[in-house]
Amino acid sequence: MTYDFDMFVIGGGSGGIAAARRAAEHGARVGLAEASRLGGTCVNRGCVPKKLMVYASHFPDQFEAAAGYGWAVGDRSFHWPTLMTAINGEVSRLNGIYQNMLDKSGVQLFRHHAQFTDEHTLAVGDATITAAKILIAVGGQPTRPDDIPGIDQAITSDDIFHLPEQPQRIVIIGGGYIGSEFACILHGLGSEVTQLIRADKILRGFDDDLRAEIHGAMQRRGIKIIDHIEQVTINKSDSGLTVKVTRRGSEASESEASESEESATVFCDVVSLAATGRSPNLQGLGLDCTGVEIKQGAIAVDAHHRTAVPHIFAVGDVTDRVNLTPVAVREGREVADTEFGDGPSPMSYDTIPTAVFTTPEMSTVGLGEAAAIEKFGAADIQTFSSRFRSMYYTLPDIKTKTLMKLVVQKSTDRVLGAHMVGDHAAEIIQGIAIAVKMGATKTDFDATVAIHPSSAEEFVTMR
Repeated sequence: MTYDFDMFVIGGGSGGIAAARRAAEHGARVGLAEASRLGGTCVNRGCVPKKLMVYASHFPDQFEAAAGYGWAVGDRSFHWPTLMTAINGEVSRLNGIYQNMLDKSGVQLFRHHAQFTDEHTLAVGDATITAAKILIAVGGQPTRPDDIPGIDQAITSDDIFHLPEQPQRIVIIGGGYIGSEFACILHGLGSEVTQLIRADKILRGFDDDLRAEIHGAMQRRGIKIIDHIEQVTINKSDSGLTVKVTRRGSEASESEASESEESATVFCDVVSLAATGRSPNLQGLGLDCTGVEIKQGAIAVDAHHRTAVPHIFAVGDVTDRVNLTPVAVREGREVADTEFGDGPSPMSYDTIPTAVFTTPEMSTVGLGEAAAIEKFGAADIQTFSSRFRSMYYTLPDIKTKTLMKLVVQKSTDRVLGAHMVGDHAAEIIQGIAIAVKMGATKTDFDATVAIHPSSAEEFVTMR
């Protein structure tokens, strides 16, 4: 059978565009459907605009530190609309770059929603398109929990970028990386921030020492964190929103919860569901017209990103495996290389470096201490750590600390994980990740000459 395209991609985010361009480089006839702005979550509602807001939020600290170095910083103020206009301008610029990249690659772009009508056929706008292979790369979307009364009064993390005015008081529900990042951003920009979390500390799933370091630092900076949340109710009032919180005392066990419940009321302008989760964006794809399997709300794929239908693939957040932009890009290119090129080895999901752009910043690669102990046993694990004040903060006498940690397997001397909380953590861990990925040992780290004076040198001087 003759098809209109060798491969058709549904979704113009990072993974979809990477796959489309790589397949076209291999000589495939490629089409791509995207009804919204190119670039997906990362460019439009995630990594890029969020990181620009992170930069903006750091200036108050820099103004404070400047005085210690002899600079006199005068009156200053922050104008939310100016920042938002600049960020939207940058996003639009990137949208244009993605368009140019697709054009130069010869990928045919359809500015419409795509929906399966059978396993080789898609309805794309008013057109009917057939393809030999189809890649689903539609990403994810924020979820709204249905157990919070008044949830319709709240916004999602996507909506923060479109607020016309800065919220003076904001409640953020959730202790994941998105909620914690926005708590730090908005506090740095001058908002009064309250973060509600169900656990005892933010950032569940990361190394406990790093979680504790960032949790405490955020509280010392003035962010109010209410833990052990049981129930949240949101009510609208003349002066804004009223958030009523029921929590379980931190010392209470499950059986004692009913006797130890506490309540609190927080008044705010905006409630953001910044970290209550994201889910694969499966609506309207017409997957019921195919044999594609859905497991736990995500598209099920094998090691080669192939669904239950051999010629239909899926990458990125829609598979809900590792929801990171560089992972989606790598997966998309792997599909194209495998199907139209020489074909690489399946992607390894071990030792993927990760950053959380809180203040202070965190970055990590490999196993945390608890995960390493679970995998290899406590007797075979040794940790090395260093907590210190960076030289940058000495003259202004700011108490900000940096934490670095290595997790090492005793029997092999291999560094299983490297972790950092502090300035430029992501930039530093990116380089360390290469060593961890290659299987470097603690002896290799110790034998590396330090760059002095720097914070990064601690990774090769810890004993």
